[in-house]
Amino acid sequence: MTKRTLVFEIGTEEMPSAPLYAATKKLAAQADEALTNARLAHGEVKTCSSPRRIILSVADVADATDALEQRSKGPSVKIAFDADGNPTKAAMGFARGKGLDVSQLERGTDEKGGEYVFAVVSEPAQPAVEILPDLLAGLIAGISWPRSQRWGSGHVTFVRPIRWLVCLLGDEVVPVEYAGLMAGRTTRGHRVLCPEPVEVASAETFFDHSDELHVIYSAEARADLIRKQVARLEEQTGLKAYMPKKTFDEVVNLVEWPTALLCHFDEEFLQVPPEIITDELLENQRYFPMYREDGMLDNAFVVVSNGNPTCSKTIADGNERVVRARLSDAAFFVAEDEHQPLESYVEGLSRVVFHEKLGTVYEKVNRMGAIAQAACEEAGFEGQEREDILRAVRLCKADLITSAVVEFTSLQGVMGGHYALASGENEAVALGITDHYRPRFAGDDLPRNDAGKIAALADKIDTICGMFAADEGPTGSSDPFAVRRSAIGVINILLSGLNVSLATLISASLAAYAEQIEFDLAATEQTVIEFFRTRLEVIAHDEGFAADAIQAVTATGMFEPVETLARIKALDNARSNDADTFDDLATAYTRAANLADATLGTEVDMSLVDESEKVLAEAVDVANFEVEKALEVHDHERAIDALAALRGPIDTFFTDVLVMDEDEAIRANRLRLLNKFVAVFGNVADVSKMARK
Repeated sequence: MTKRTLVFEIGTEEMPSAPLYAATKKLAAQADEALTNARLAHGEVKTCSSPRRIILSVADVADATDALEQRSKGPSVKIAFDADGNPTKAAMGFARGKGLDVSQLERGTDEKGGEYVFAVVSEPAQPAVEILPDLLAGLIAGISWPRSQRWGSGHVTFVRPIRWLVCLLGDEVVPVEYAGLMAGRTTRGHRVLCPEPVEVASAETFFDHSDELHVIYSAEARADLIRKQVARLEEQTGLKAYMPKKTFDEVVNLVEWPTALLCHFDEEFLQVPPEIITDELLENQRYFPMYREDGMLDNAFVVVSNGNPTCSKTIADGNERVVRARLSDAAFFVAEDEHQPLESYVEGLSRVVFHEKLGTVYEKVNRMGAIAQAACEEAGFEGQEREDILRAVRLCKADLITSAVVEFTSLQGVMGGHYALASGENEAVALGITDHYRPRFAGDDLPRNDAGKIAALADKIDTICGMFAADEGPTGSSDPFAVRRSAIGVINILLSGLNVSLATLISASLAAYAEQIEFDLAATEQTVIEFFRTRLEVIAHDEGFAADAIQAVTATGMFEPVETLARIKALDNARSNDADTFDDLATAYTRAANLADATLGTEVDMSLVDESEKVLAEAVDVANFEVEKALEVHDHERAIDALAALRGPIDTFFTDVLVMDEDEAIRANRLRLLNKFVAVFGNVADVSKMARK
């Protein structure tokens, strides 16, 4: 059978960068699955893309599908036909399920000699060019996008309007029809460098037209070329380009024929805070700033052009004019903002709504102050350090109404730090303001000083508690205030060693809200605690701890991040070091917990116990003492070792003692002993969660 290459190109208007990466990758898997399901033999499936096209290429595609013959066994003949030889409902149902008429069923014997009816379904081989049009049109429709659009008078949607289709199996055109377009062999190249359409002779020669079309089909190849071009500019200038992955990946999918150009802005703009410059270059223009060897920002930057390389000077001049205008505006905004101290902007926050149910940002800042005071008191911050923390909290949102932040919204906090220094605040306060939004995303740095940590905790806790107090906590599909991300940030800050409890933060926050709005404080507090407990379970799972160890600790009500994760680790390690002992202890604990009767209390009458009971009672007293002392100094390994020492006494107890004795007094006393045994575990772990099933 002849095998040929298949190439399918979907040509569009310029597509957004991030969704294009995902769609390109997913299309390969979808195509492979579709071809396999169609029984069309094929080789390697590849996809590539540029801003105006997604291309699917499949090697060694067979000319026809594989023929199919399936023989399915149905009910026995005795069941399929009645005494008169008429088909029964069983036979008719079996035939219907196979898409056949009952008269098409065949009789035969199985491997054991039994007589059954069989359904034989045959599908002949089909030419590839007959099945590919619908298959490939289905692949286009099956590409998922975060947002799609319609165009013209049709109802078909895609991320951007589709302008042409190319589909070739070898040198034969496959007539794929989609969105009113019929696939052919005519492709289009770079919008500027190759405006005329180009005919492609065959799938095998499709990619040979790259230079003629001025299109580099592969994102990986474009990325490699951009890196090499930027490296040459770095070598020429002695500077280092800053190319963060997010922006770099976006740039790669903004160009089809990249040319890296060296551009400059006026040196006078280096007086503008560097964060404004880098934000403008990276976030707004997708340019790469350049830095000197000493780490200082230079006035050079790199533009990756998709234009005609012969017009590079004109292109560079145009981009420089754009940056000059934007930085001129930024310099004006900063100068205007610095005409008054940062403190003067705080009152203006009363005009900015934080949440319709929770008031203004000014009210949020006041609540944050109450949380920060509680945190300082618990952590023992006094004197100047306490003053710096509370000052940072008061000023941390003030820059929200400054002109620079209104224009460059991603610089919230950063500009506040600059304005704080310009206003005469000390460096600790300024750094706390700058860092109070951290961590902003997974893997982001934590605040660098205590002022930043407390301000960040107060900000995030206030948002979390407020959303739950307003009954607008996150759902499975909605989290507009990034409550989950805030919770992860709170946990990571507390894990960094700050001596503040989560319970204190939650309590202080809800108390501040209680003075402002009406809500069920007790129920909300429990909801917030459970929310944090769930986040901790996720973190523990991500760190590789066993699920049952996580459940054993969180089942006790633990939710303080440091304590919870440390105890889970200690419990998991204890089981790993002596699995048999731990499994036996978990089994015995489960049995004891099932028998225990909490209504009887834990006061054991020692005059009624035998030797095995006495040994267990004394061991429980020792373990209880050891656990209390261990938890006072947060020594979780010691606490768990004390519990593990109960394994022998509890095993002997269950071997030698009949708990449900006929004597009511003895039975009740033994149940109290079990209550006492179970109670020792109460503040450490519910080890029944770790019992072997």
